[in-house]
Amino acid sequence: MVRPVIGIIGNSYLLDGHYPAHATGLMNSAAIAEVAGALPLMVPADPALADFDTLLARCDGFLFTGGRPNVHPSEYGRPETPRHGCFDRARDRLTLPLIRACIERGQPIFGICRGFQEFNVALGGTLHPEIRDLPGRMNHRMPPDGTLEERFALRHKVRLRAGGVFARLLGAEEIMVNSLHGQGIELPAPGVEIEGFAPDGTPEALVVKDAPGFALAVQWHPEWRAAEDPVSRALFGAFGEAARAWQRRRLAAE
Repeated sequence: MVRPVIGIIGNSYLLDGHYPAHATGLMNSAAIAEVAGALPLMVPADPALADFDTLLARCDGFLFTGGRPNVHPSEYGRPETPRHGCFDRARDRLTLPLIRACIERGQPIFGICRGFQEFNVALGGTLHPEIRDLPGRMNHRMPPDGTLEERFALRHKVRLRAGGVFARLLGAEEIMVNSLHGQGIELPAPGVEIEGFAPDGTPEALVVKDAPGFALAVQWHPEWRAAEDPVSRALFGAFGEAARAWQRRRLAAE
């Protein structure tokens, strides 16, 4: 059987400091191919290069990945400050309307890290520019030193809402996750249900309320060793099943 196609939102980079490129992490592609059972297809993070109608017609789901640039604060009504970091306005113009379109259509979407924040902004929520500056919050940023294994190691618990979508999907109300982010949700969007929190109260897992299709996002990075980690396997496995269901409906309508 032909595998469903998952569009992976890429990020913009300068290779060797001067050559512009779009790329996505191998971990994202491996999680989609090996755990979700789908074909990973990188989407350039620029609406000038990837039009919405073609993307929506050709992909059976979308993975909104992490990335160093942050969503520009003007997208949620806040002025830009140095604490907001760097930006990628082209990605903002692609992802935010794409998230809204997929939710309306019921097309499966899964958000990771920046993608988690994009879900909230796309639906009308706001972000903190720097979680570690808030009283009582831990430093959620990636450790500055160490191996890849050390940086992506499990660091804190997430408590999931009893009876919620994540608790049912994962078969647990408490899980361990890694932590590699600076920003976080301030005010949840009206259409967002926060179902998971870190011990310091930082939102970590969300569901788009009343969405007709798969629309989940997490603040951590489940793509790290997704085939080995039971939490990651369950998340990407469910995302893959949703994409296959969308593919069947799409093919039946053609």
